Amino acid sequence: MQVNATSTAVEPRPLVFAGLPASSWAFAVRTWLACLLALYASFWLELEAPSSAAITVAILALPTRGQGMEKASFRLLATVIGVAASIAIAGFFSQTDGLLLAVFGVCVGLCAYAAGMLDGNRAYAAALCCITIALIAIQQIDSPQLVFPTGVARGAALAVGVLAVALVNDVLAAPDYHPVLAGRLEALHRRVMNHIEGIFRGEAAAAPTAANLLRDIAAMRPELASLTTESSSGTARTAAARAAMVDLAATLALARALSALPVAPRPVLGLSAQDDSSSGLLAICRTWLRGELIRKNVDVRSSLDALRGGRHPFRQWQAPLYRSRRIAAESGVRAAIHFTLIAMLFVITGWPATELCLSLIAVIIGLSSTAPDPRMFTKVAVVATPIACLLAGILKYFVFNGVSAFQLLAIGLAPVVIGLSLLISLPHRILSSLGRLTLVFTLAVLAPTNPQSYDPQTFVITCLFVCLSSILVFAAQLLIPPLSNDRRLRLLLGETRSELGRLDIQRHHDLAPEEATFRDATRIELIVAAGGGSALNRWALDEAMCCFDEAATLRRCSTELNRLATGPLADVAEAARAALARRNGSAALAAAEALRKTAAQRDLNVDSACAALVLASIAFDPSQSASGSVEKRQP
Repeated sequence: MQVNATSTAVEPRPLVFAGLPASSWAFAVRTWLACLLALYASFWLELEAPSSAAITVAILALPTRGQGMEKASFRLLATVIGVAASIAIAGFFSQTDGLLLAVFGVCVGLCAYAAGMLDGNRAYAAALCCITIALIAIQQIDSPQLVFPTGVARGAALAVGVLAVALVNDVLAAPDYHPVLAGRLEALHRRVMNHIEGIFRGEAAAAPTAANLLRDIAAMRPELASLTTESSSGTARTAAARAAMVDLAATLALARALSALPVAPRPVLGLSAQDDSSSGLLAICRTWLRGELIRKNVDVRSSLDALRGGRHPFRQWQAPLYRSRRIAAESGVRAAIHFTLIAMLFVITGWPATELCLSLIAVIIGLSSTAPDPRMFTKVAVVATPIACLLAGILKYFVFNGVSAFQLLAIGLAPVVIGLSLLISLPHRILSSLGRLTLVFTLAVLAPTNPQSYDPQTFVITCLFVCLSSILVFAAQLLIPPLSNDRRLRLLLGETRSELGRLDIQRHHDLAPEEATFRDATRIELIVAAGGGSALNRWALDEAMCCFDEAATLRRCSTELNRLATGPLADVAEAARAALARRNGSAALAAAEALRKTAAQRDLNVDSACAALVLASIAFDPSQSASGSVEKRQP
């Protein structure tokens, strides 16, 4: 049997200039023009913080229109919340000195916790609340009466930056994101179908292969929201992409269930190897699984067609997210301790004018909380800050050198903004992060104003604090390291086992089996990310995928038995529930046989429920696992 994935036409090769595609150059030019437009509008409106508008452009510099607008909406929301929090903090704790710094530390920890419980631009918005408090309340720690006007000025500059990005993207026809997302989903669909065809050919379903596929599927979840802000059909496209993504995860779960079926019945199932009933149940299960795989393939293709056409999908799925409260809480506590330790250092040393350094420290800690590896992010910041100071110094004292004409500012910024934007467009994550941080810090240190300030003493102090802030955060993370990957892995596996043990098949669940399976896939994504390079990696993947299979099977059984709870087969279904509650494989198989015989007497079709019970009998009898991964579980 063969399942064909969506076929796509061969796309023409993109134009390349200087080793980079034309799309990257177009993105870099759009970023430069948006930066100039934001600065020009800020100068014309005589805003107090024109550099904030340019920095907003650098932060919102993304290749497609939808991505930039979605991030802008979260940036506006987080800024409003951050300004309100800054006013409240300044109002209640303005005369408390040390207590005020402690409150700032708690805010940093809470924002880091919130970022750990979210993903994508939602996590960025949580971190931005911390950053806004840092840039408004901390920098005005000695003059709380200026917190409100500073917040208003920052909000005005941010709005100018957002409008500049939107205008330039519309005028220069920035590409939409849904074709990119559709192409990636179609590529994932082909990979999943190739994996299933290998199972049909009798190849072993390796846990790492399935885990990596689930990771890649779940990793697309944060990007779906950008489709909503892209066009009038964005909501429909978001729903279609979500449906395709959820069905792909459910398809992989079905494929793993098919691979776990033994080739022939074995005596360990509680029935003789020659027993016709055992052979019949296995045949029913195998036929049902193959039919479900074909149906899911059709559903995925239909959703992909709806995504391309801007239509709502046939089925509307949620895409729930799994996040560990324990991991988020520990990361938040560490972030709060890092900030508090550095603040205590400044208090002890008595350095003057350290507000800028403290605010930058909060910025780096907040942004690192959204990164998969906070310490690696800080390392990138340590490299980016001196580069940014050097570029800002060259621009200020060698390129501009005392001039104030806007035309020269535009020409001078061109190579820096375009060059760093090209670096942002690279697929390499570290190089892209380096380019974005360098661009943001360059604009922050340069601080374009009208007229431009050329005070060398102020510039040197600013550079010193910018570089010092990243170094101090890195030193704090060396002293109290962020949560290690091994620690994350153990916590995630412990929570996986605990949740599986508490899975109740007696009640109706809030999520459909497909939606719950996708939620488990987001946990697999975290486990794969935490297990990279660890000695526990292979064992952890086997353990995680085993729990993934069992949870999917139990939910499938619960759904099928719920359908029989009020009919003529209610008593038999209740007996099957009791067997599942005991996690007894032989009893589950016996319940499947009893259900089949009773349904046959009443001329009812219960193949799906029987198939689910057969899968449960295999899941709770490790000797029946075809892949052998179940045998590797440890208590």
